[in-house]
Amino acid sequence: MRVVLDTNVLVAAAGSSTGASAWLLTQADQGKVSPLATTALLLEYEDVLSRPKTELITGRSAQDLRRIFVTLAALTEPVHIRWRYRPLLGDPSDEMVLEAALNGLAPYIVTHNVRDFVGASAFGISVITPGDFARRFRA
Repeated sequence: MRVVLDTNVLVAAAGSSTGASAWLLTQADQGKVSPLATTALLLEYEDVLSRPKTELITGRSAQDLRRIFVTLAALTEPVHIRWRYRPLLGDPSDEMVLEAALNGLAPYIVTHNVRDFVGASAFGISVITPGDFARRFRA
């Protein structure tokens, strides 16, 4: 299953090893989910996971967060931007997530902020929370 993960899913996964976000990363590690990302989105993941604020929020060390990023980066299928679709969303920082899904032909964007991606459905992309994704696809 090809998905694009919003950055907030990674932060949630780092903060709780038992939540749906962590389950999703485990599914990626097992090859059951294929996360897609552009270079820009991977750089955002790295930036957010390297912030001291993220250490405080998650209770993880910088080294642990770096390990999470490196593992995810190794599992991520690269997406090359062929078409720009901006502006479509209310928050310009969410545009790179939508562009990765559109250019990578991902049927899902997984995020904790579903409302930020209103309009993605016009392109056949379902925007879903990690919890809803886990309930739908947990075997």
